[in-house]
Amino acid sequence: MEKLSDAEITRHLESMAGWTREGDVIHKTFKLPSFPSSIAFVTQIGFLAEAANHHPDIDIRYNKVTLSLTTHDAGGLTERDFELANAADEIIA
Repeated sequence: MEKLSDAEITRHLESMAGWTREGDVIHKTFKLPSFPSSIAFVTQIGFLAEAANHHPDIDIRYNKVTLSLTTHDAGGLTERDFELANAADEIIA
């Protein structure tokens, strides 16, 4: 996977509600109806991440789940990060 340019990252983020960039990481906090819903969401993300061999940092705070994505092997953001971000948004939708 190749690292994306700043312009490519900006283009991706323009069409993705709630995702923000900090350096080489994109983040989003999802608010779920309950703690069990948060755990179920994280479980779904876990299976997708494992299948893609691309693992996010995940922070669970009761009904809020924050995903932080970057591709460590590439030293920054790649298409893999945006694919997983879009998959997370689809799970919630």
